Amino acid sequence: MKILLIEDELELQKSIQQYFEMEGHIVEVASDYDRAEQKIALYDYDCILVDITLPKGCGLDLVRKTKLKKSKAGIIIISARDSLSDKIYGLDLGADDYLPKPFHLSELNSRIKALIRRKDFDGNLEITLNEIRILPAERSVFINGQNVILTSKEYDLLLYFIANKNRVVSKNALAEHLWGDNADRFDNFDFIYNHVKNLRKKLLENKCCDYLQTIYGIGYNFKIHQ
Repeated sequence: MKILLIEDELELQKSIQQYFEMEGHIVEVASDYDRAEQKIALYDYDCILVDITLPKGCGLDLVRKTKLKKSKAGIIIISARDSLSDKIYGLDLGADDYLPKPFHLSELNSRIKALIRRKDFDGNLEITLNEIRILPAERSVFINGQNVILTSKEYDLLLYFIANKNRVVSKNALAEHLWGDNADRFDNFDFIYNHVKNLRKKLLENKCCDYLQTIYGIGYNFKIHQ
């Protein structure tokens, strides 16, 4: 999962970033309004965590701009401002959840997981697609009932492909999803091919259908025949 954390309290920012990176996620950070606005304009995210009170602007304006962009990112407002009017306004703008400070990181984690389940997988605690079964809480994958050991990147790839099944996904989108802003530093995306190749090999070795199609010069399509 790729998360954008918009938070100017540096100690809290560091704590949240470290926690979710240890969970295996990509976490990009922005400490002020201008940097956050730039990131939202340039990159796609699965989830955006945004404080209301920011240097140079208001987080609620970022929520509004994110929704105007037609972004598919889930949005959770995290704020010390716990007034009912702020909650209602933020949710009316399009935020998916509102978590007042202080909070436990485990609660934030649970809310993000619930948000992603609702957004991408109809709220299901497990993801089932034909012979593929995934338990996101455990990051476990089963093919035809057999546990398949995937690397962290392979797991994230599979989940991303399933969330975008029957759509052409560009190599650039995959690179951003797996490596965040660091993807801009790569001269080419050959490394994406290696991760996809390894994922496909493990799926086929466990008698999974060959869903992965290469769209030459563009990217990949996880094609499910209906």
